[in-house]
Amino acid sequence: MTGRSLRFIDVRPRPGHRSQGQLIAGNIVLRCALGKGGISAFKREGDGATPLARMGLLYGFKRPDKKVRAASGLALRTLSRNDGWCEVSDDRNYNRRVRIPYGASYDTMWRKDDLYDICIVMDWNLNPRRRAKGSAIFFHLARPGYTPTEGCIALSRADMNRLLPYLSDQTVIRVKR
Repeated sequence: MTGRSLRFIDVRPRPGHRSQGQLIAGNIVLRCALGKGGISAFKREGDGATPLARMGLLYGFKRPDKKVRAASGLALRTLSRNDGWCEVSDDRNYNRRVRIPYGASYDTMWRKDDLYDICIVMDWNLNPRRRAKGSAIFFHLARPGYTPTEGCIALSRADMNRLLPYLSDQTVIRVKR
C-alpha cells in the first residue's frame, strides 16, 4: 500500500470456499470472511450473500471500551449500547441505524462476540433504499476461523487495524467473482 488512502479494495472468493475471500488492498492480500450464501448479483434480505457490487465506505463505528489501535481517514463514530440497525424491509427505518429497543426487528450493534468493535458502513441499498434488497452490509471484524457472515465482509482485528489508516470516504470495495 502506498500513498495516504486506498482508492480501491478488491474482494474475490477464495478458491473452493464460497464464504471466504481474498481482500486485495494495494500490494497486500488478506484473508476475509464473506456471506454464508457466497457472492450474489441478486442480493435479497436474509439470503446471507455478499453483494456482487462496488460499495463505497461511508463511515464507521468503534466501541469506546475496545482498543482501536490505528487512526483512520474514515469518520469513526462512537458506538453506544442502544445502537441497532433495522432489518425489516417495510419499516420506515429499513437499513438505517435505530435506537434499541426498537419496534421492528434489528441487528444489535453492541455485540458480545466483538464483531462490530470496528464496523464500517458500506454504501449498499442506502440511497435509494429498496425493500428486501439487503440491510446491514458492513465491513467488520471476523470470527475465529473466518466463519461465514450474513453478507458482510470481515477481517481479523490485526488486519483491520492494519488497513484503517488507509481507508477514507473515497475508498471503494469492489466485490468480484
